[in-house]
Amino acid sequence: MRIAMIGTGYVGLVSGACFSEFGVHVTCVDKDAGKIERLKRGEIPIYEPGLDDLVARNVAAGRLSFTLDLKEAMAGADAVFIAVGTPTRRGDGHADLSYVYAAAEEIAAHLDHYAVVVNKSTVPVGTGREVEAIIRRANPNADFDVASNPEFLREGSAIGDFMRPDRVVIGASSERAADVMRRLYRPLYLIETPIVLTSLETAELTKYAANTFLATKITFINEIADLCEKVGANVHDVARGIGLDGRIGKKFLHPGPGYGGSCFPKDTLALVRTAQQAGSPLRIVETVVEINDARKKRMAERIVAACDGSLAGKTVGVLGVTFKPNTDDMRDAPSLDIVPALQAAGATVRAFDPAGMHEAARLLPGVEWAKDAYGALEGADCVAILTEWNEFRALDLKRVKALLKRPVMIDLRNIYNPADMAAAGFAYSSIGRPAEPKNV
Repeated sequence: MRIAMIGTGYVGLVSGACFSEFGVHVTCVDKDAGKIERLKRGEIPIYEPGLDDLVARNVAAGRLSFTLDLKEAMAGADAVFIAVGTPTRRGDGHADLSYVYAAAEEIAAHLDHYAVVVNKSTVPVGTGREVEAIIRRANPNADFDVASNPEFLREGSAIGDFMRPDRVVIGASSERAADVMRRLYRPLYLIETPIVLTSLETAELTKYAANTFLATKITFINEIADLCEKVGANVHDVARGIGLDGRIGKKFLHPGPGYGGSCFPKDTLALVRTAQQAGSPLRIVETVVEINDARKKRMAERIVAACDGSLAGKTVGVLGVTFKPNTDDMRDAPSLDIVPALQAAGATVRAFDPAGMHEAARLLPGVEWAKDAYGALEGADCVAILTEWNEFRALDLKRVKALLKRPVMIDLRNIYNPADMAAAGFAYSSIGRPAEPKNV
């Protein structure tokens, strides 16, 4: 089989490379000439563990290629995937579908045989029908169907998520389209991956519902963490106690400074706007959005409080600025709220991140960037952990203590044990846990 993948961003590049690993011939197309040239040279424009090897292997096998020419990419394709960005539209919170609709217009110009046009981008309910209408207006004689195939890829583990997914969701507008999609995903069917075959609208809504539910779990445990701090309880024990309930599950019950990234912030907001427009507002989701936005802003106050209520003339060593580990993605990262607030309070911020500093330097002006974690801490008045990269989990605490002016750590990801930190002589604060756990 052959497919064209429009867009070589995170979703398009990972999905294209993984389909090629299934034995499908994939041509990825993009308008960014610089990006296509880099990919042809074997340079991967995003940070995703294992992606460089996967791309190189399938390029060498002749199953994966890159081009600027959409007509070339669509030649003989059984399916044409739209995997372009759908950022939050400025001003009203709706998803910006201009890139999706522009792709549909261009696809129409080159449809000279039957193909399934697949929305891989995260899009609101009704987008698939509009894509179909755009193509039919532009090319009334085109032979095609539209499908929705939302992605459920976690940054940092996207290849594993594609190859061994919990499920594959396919919204098809005809049995003919469904058959093409089944054949594309046959390798996953053979390992008994659940395939949810449904309507366009249901598939579109499923993606938003999934992301919004996970964002709600994160926000719920963050609020429970705040309550734990008031009553002397331990949020990790609470999370374990409820997560062992099979109806709830343990995933996404890790307290922190609030969710960020390319999906949850924009998808929760887009679903809120869609529901409001449909006259069926989602009050729970509206509250989740409000709480998460406020939480990220409050995190800087914790750091100020740990430094005796003032950061004037002080230096804060920041470890991690990406929204999560194993990615260079800075979109809606809590650091984008926290770091400017620290600077506004009079602090000098010296930071280190294993993968995100290049992008972060553009978004966080005035930050001093260190070469490693210890460089960020030298002479600092405190250290704040904003992202739980593995290399921050095993810091030499004696060395950290010697580098800091005062042994103060604000751990917004709870990667250290309060008792261990107290024994090491640190003034340690975390999320939703007593500073010194009570003996059992």
